[in-house]
Amino acid sequence: QVQLVESGGGLVQAGGSLRLSCAASGQSFSDHAMGWFRQAPGREREFVSAIGWKDRITGPADSVKGRFSISRDTSKNTVYLQLNSLKPEDTATYYCAASGFSPIGSYSASNYNYWGQGTQVTVSS
Repeated sequence: QVQLVESGGGLVQAGGSLRLSCAASGQSFSDHAMGWFRQAPGREREFVSAIGWKDRITGPADSVKGRFSISRDTSKNTVYLQLNSLKPEDTATYYCAASGFSPIGSYSASNYNYWGQGTQVTVSS
């Protein structure tokens, strides 16, 4: 059974940084895409960034470009999201996603068939 477990969220002041981690178990995703999405209250889930086969990166979204970066450690089956220069509008639940069938990252949530429970990021002004 595949599980994705996120960690690293929390409360941070504007301008601060966080590093989110997503550890996968039950299947290796070294040749498949993993990504991050986020959802703020009252808003739809939105794509943040993804990483695929040979660490090819999709994104990041324009709203986080230059501030967020994705990486992964295939030996640990873990993907990371580094969040820098955080803004109050980055406040959201951040979800890790993994694809069991696609080696290429995608902006579309339908490209991913495994999801974590989410980790809350709150940025105070």
